[in-house]
Amino acid sequence: MIVRAPGKLVLSGAYAVLEGAPALVAAVDRYVLADPARPADLVTDEVQAAIDAGALDQAVWFDASALRSATELPAGSTPGAPIAASRKLGLGSSAAILVATLAARVAAAATTMAAAAAAAAAVGQPMPAWDARALFLDALAAHRRAQGGGSGVDVAASVYGGVLCCRLGPGGELAVAPHALPGRLVIEVFASDAAARTSDMLERVRALAARDPAAHRALLGAAAEGATAAVAAEDARAFVAALDRQVDALAELGDRAGAPIVTPALRRLRPAATAEGAALAPSGAGGGDVSIFVGPAPPSAAFLEAARASGLDRVPMSLGAPGVHVLDAARPPHAPRVAPI
Repeated sequence: MIVRAPGKLVLSGAYAVLEGAPALVAAVDRYVLADPARPADLVTDEVQAAIDAGALDQAVWFDASALRSATELPAGSTPGAPIAASRKLGLGSSAAILVATLAARVAAAATTMAAAAAAAAAVGQPMPAWDARALFLDALAAHRRAQGGGSGVDVAASVYGGVLCCRLGPGGELAVAPHALPGRLVIEVFASDAAARTSDMLERVRALAARDPAAHRALLGAAAEGATAAVAAEDARAFVAALDRQVDALAELGDRAGAPIVTPALRRLRPAATAEGAALAPSGAGGGDVSIFVGPAPPSAAFLEAARASGLDRVPMSLGAPGVHVLDAARPPHAPRVAPI
């Protein structure tokens, strides 16, 4: 039995989500695979945190190479088949490893697994071997414990799949709901030749908050306004404008904090994206890893060439992938998740 959990792509609300603004996150069709029948080669900090908390009895084997490679799956590959890793992409591998591991152990221990699988197959749904809400809460707690905080949007994407709107409450609870993006919105993903540690970026922004709270508050306020507008956007043009507002604010936030949230490569390419009616934005904490081109049409050949010259390679992937599930080669990998959150 193989369980797989998707990676994530933050579309809107980075940094501002930590201040209560809404964030949009999408599950992507690059997965962590977990096999409860095989011993673990490596125990991540997040998985160890789940074990220490009693939410998990043991670690299992996993393969996260698909979240660390810019290489497309070979033609004819089995859905979820591992591929050789080339570099970190920033697609939430730590959360996906944790979610896949938790789900794999629950599925392996389920005494009614065969009956559950038969019932699920009869209605064309993923096998309900676990309680998604309970899995989410266990994974969220362990992930935050291991990383010293965080919004948890990557955990939500791995558990529930699809495109989600997430909002942090005053007590740290994360409200999660499905979200429909505007129609005719094109989102292309680019991988940078530079990698960034989210924890380092967040630490620099926190240092700015201590050093210049007024500037920190004003810039995150501007980013939050853009994040709110992105959720309310009803067409591609409004979504692009909302995203651009966030990138402007995050670029200045990074400058003040000494954190390259919007990298020099993105700054050089933004005017070219604007000329095509699109926005170019970092996904998540920024500083490298992945960025997104968002607009009413795919990027032009000229833009793609300029991106390659700036060290950005297009990475083929689809958004809205299903949440964690037992892999079934007979079921399409993009089968929609219909269970409510």
